[in-house]
This record gives sequence, C-alpha cells and structure tokens, in this order.
Amino acid sequence: MSGHTFDNKVIQWLDDRLPIFSVLQHSAVEYPTPRNLNYWWNFGSLAGLMLVIMVLSGVFLAMAYTPNVNLAFGSVEHIMRDVNYGWLLRYAHMNGASFFFVCVYIHIFRGLYYGSYKAPREVLWWLGLIIYLTMMGTAFMGYCLPWGQLSFWGTTVITNLFSAIPLVGGAITTWLWGGFSVDNATLNRFFALHYLLPFVIFALVFLHVVALHTTKSNNPLGIDVKGPQDTIPFHPYYTIKDLFGVGILLMVYLGVVFFLPNFFVEPTNYIPANPLVTPPHIVPEWYFLPFYAILRSVPDKLGGVIAMFGAIIVFFFLPWIDSSKVRSARFRPIYKQLFWIFVIDCILLGYIGSQPPEGTMVPLGRAATVAYFLFFPLMWVIGKVEKPKPLPQSIAAPVLKGKSAAAKPMEKA
Repeated sequence: MSGHTFDNKVIQWLDDRLPIFSVLQHSAVEYPTPRNLNYWWNFGSLAGLMLVIMVLSGVFLAMAYTPNVNLAFGSVEHIMRDVNYGWLLRYAHMNGASFFFVCVYIHIFRGLYYGSYKAPREVLWWLGLIIYLTMMGTAFMGYCLPWGQLSFWGTTVITNLFSAIPLVGGAITTWLWGGFSVDNATLNRFFALHYLLPFVIFALVFLHVVALHTTKSNNPLGIDVKGPQDTIPFHPYYTIKDLFGVGILLMVYLGVVFFLPNFFVEPTNYIPANPLVTPPHIVPEWYFLPFYAILRSVPDKLGGVIAMFGAIIVFFFLPWIDSSKVRSARFRPIYKQLFWIFVIDCILLGYIGSQPPEGTMVPLGRAATVAYFLFFPLMWVIGKVEKPKPLPQSIAAPVLKGKSAAAKPMEKA
C-alpha cells in the first residue's frame, strides 16, 4: 500500500501498485524546504528545464541530421532551409546550450558563495560537478557536428591535447579520432555520444535530486533546520517562485532565439570544414573560454593540459579545502571579498580566452591563471584566521523577527 491517500480512485489504484504519485507528493509537494530560500535557488530547476529543452530539440534535429563529413554541413543547411520549423529547432538547441551553461554556472557559484559543498552535502556537490563535466563533454562533441571550420579545427586542437599524456597519449588520441586524423569516424562517434550523454545527464540529475532530498537543501544563512518552524512545503511556495523564474528565463531565451540567434556563434563556423585551411583564430564556445585561457597560459603542452583539468578537479576537494566552520559568506566578510575577486578573475579569463594569444594577453592570462589557483589555498588560510559574524539562532528567527533577531556565538553549521 502507498503512504498517501488520493481522492481519485484510479490514481489510488495505480499508486497502491506503483507508488509514483506518492513519491511525487512527497518530493514535489510536501517536501519541507527552508523558508528563507532566495531567487538564487531557482537556477537548479531552470537548468533542469533547459536540459529538457535541449533533449527534445536534439531528438528532432537528429531525425534530419546526417553524420557524414561530406553531408553534415549540407544537412544542417537542409534543416535550416527545408525542414518545417527546422530553423527554430536548431536555434533553440544551439542557444539552449549557452543558457544551460549560464544556469549551471550561476548554480555552481551560488553553492560556492553559500557553502553548499560542506558536510553533509559532499556527495551532492560531487554529483553536481560530474553533471557539469558530462555537460562539457556533450557540448564539445555537439560543437563538432555542424562540420564548419571551427567545428573541425576546434575538434582537432582539443583532441590533440590528449597526445601530451606520456606513454598512452598517442593511443588515446587515435582512439578518439577513430583513425589518424579527425575524419568521418570521429564525426560518427561524436554524434553517437552527443545523442547518448544527455540521457546519462538525466540519470545523474536524478541521483543529484535524491542526494538533495537526503541531506536537505542548504539556505542563505547556512545553518541547519532546527524544526518545523524553519520550513515550508515546496508547493505552492517554491513552485510559484520557480515559475516566476521560468517566465523570466523564457523571455530572455526566446528573445535571443528569435532576435539574436547567432549572438554566441563565431561566423567562421558558417564556412564548410576545410582540413587544408587553418582559421586565423581558433576559439571554443564561450563556456569553455576560461579553461582555454588557462590551457594557453602554460608554455608546456602537458603542463597546460594538467592545469586545465586541474582547474575543474580541484572543486571536488572544496569540502576539505574550506577550513571554516561557517557555511554562508554572509557571515564571512573576508571570504566574501575573496569570492567576488574569484568571480571577476573567471570572467577575465573568459575574455582572455576569446582573444588571440599575443601582446598583453599572454602575461595577463598567466597572472589571471595564478590568481585562479591562489583562490583555493587562500580559502583554507582565511577559514583558519577569519572571525565570522555571529550566526542567527535559527532560520525562523531572522525571517519572523527581522535583522534584529537574537544571535549567538559561532557554532558549527
């Protein structure tokens, strides 16, 4: 028998045998949520919405796409010109990737600001990072599919990086290519993986939500829920809040799709791939640019690859790098300043990655890379020496009594 009683007899009959509706009732309606979540918490659900849009548009695009080096570019043009609403599907998918990454980046930085990676949410944080890495792989393979100049040369440059790995690098690169250069086998396997990985992301998102509901949501104060007075049901309070966020996101997203569809696209990629002509400036999509800048800032090829992957892997160790007992940056004045410096540095790295590696961009990129990696040891040092502000007694105290609520000395949060 299910754990919930429904008025509809058909739903009750089905739920007694397969408790889908009871799970939804618990997870999406009755789920006790901290009462003080702000709009920064919307971006997890918004990222989920963009994932659904990407999968649906991608499935329909795959029906008209041909993964062959002689036909791929033409099939994309066929989608744009001849398939009913093909232009809409392609622009929605192409720009949806950018908005998906926008939502995920904000989601990650929100977790970084409010300490959502700290105990007991380490596994939740790791699953989020694995989702992010899977997204990066999916997006990279998707960038290859139009088979334009940047698609071809970007794929060639990035896959060539694996050749820097001692002993096995050459074999890995040949395996990725399916031969001795980026060619038809590469395009076919990238298309197959680009189609498969979003469903892997769905499975990872499911685990992410299960981990979230196990350890419960963090909140802007970074303190634990101490009773029913600190929580409210997810529905209707946060479903309405999420729907407001969905409305804002769709207005901006559809505005770009209809009025600025090529805003995030390099014009060079509208030229068919030509292995004999190298573009003067090869750049990846904007969401890879900070890591591309880190890669270029190291003169040694292997060192650059290690730095690029290390820039992401280091986030897995944040629960132990951050030595402070306080989660939220609201109560950590020094860390708050360090956080915003880190955000500015990441934006600067993105700009540097979009520019040719010459002139002042070279030393500036190296300085920004050093600043990026300095953030993590400084986080540990600040956690040891910083004196946080007093924490509220509970989530309900500042919500119900305002900022003058009683506070107590710092406690483990």
